[in-house]
Amino acid sequence: MPIAVRQFPCLADNYGFLVRDEASGLAACIDTPDADAILRDLDEAGWRLALFMNTHWHPDHAGGNAAVQAATGATIVGPAEVRKISALDREVVDGDVVRLGDTQFQVLETGGHTLGHVSYYDAEDHAAFVGDTLFVMGCGRLFEGPAAQMWASLSRLAALPGDTNVYCAHEYTEANAHFALSVDASPQLQARADQVFELRRQGLPTVPTTIAQERRTNPFLKAPALAGAVGVLSGDAIEAFAALRASKDSFKR
Repeated sequence: MPIAVRQFPCLADNYGFLVRDEASGLAACIDTPDADAILRDLDEAGWRLALFMNTHWHPDHAGGNAAVQAATGATIVGPAEVRKISALDREVVDGDVVRLGDTQFQVLETGGHTLGHVSYYDAEDHAAFVGDTLFVMGCGRLFEGPAAQMWASLSRLAALPGDTNVYCAHEYTEANAHFALSVDASPQLQARADQVFELRRQGLPTVPTTIAQERRTNPFLKAPALAGAVGVLSGDAIEAFAALRASKDSFKR
């Protein structure tokens, strides 16, 4: 049986996600950026929350844990680092499986943004919930991990099947597109950016994306090919990615 996904904006630029296993009727939320928004959407959908799966410890991802659990009794699942700000009922590491009824989510280690960041991948339903590791045309800042760790995480996500739907946790795409155009002048990238600008002009989300689309137009997944645009001539993928990420950190339109 497939899953159903409800996506809703919350906070300044976050997305909340509710996932329902259609066979059992059980639901999960991916992160808890805004407890009130999650509980409202649950009520609107009429879904029963069984668990929530944190990707990392940042307050805009795990800050609603206590309130959502108090209201629903749902189980808190996540990497050990979530204990920095929340109780944790089940600690998960790379290779673990989280079950929601008949649906199985594989836990993928995708650190870099934070050291213990994880993503949740449902192979049968072609869906990946990637938190702040991969964004549409972008990637997360390196707040804790080194460039090598983040490059390995992005490479791992990029190796998923191309038809995988990627649910990113923030609507950063318009800004990401402007940066991408500064390092990649290809017609393919310009066409993608134009689509993004039109969606945002209409107030529509750019999430989810797909792995195939990100391979084609995400500069961070193409870092070695764009190394020259940020002054890296060595051909080393990690050095190219680090320079590209640093360039994005200081980028101003």
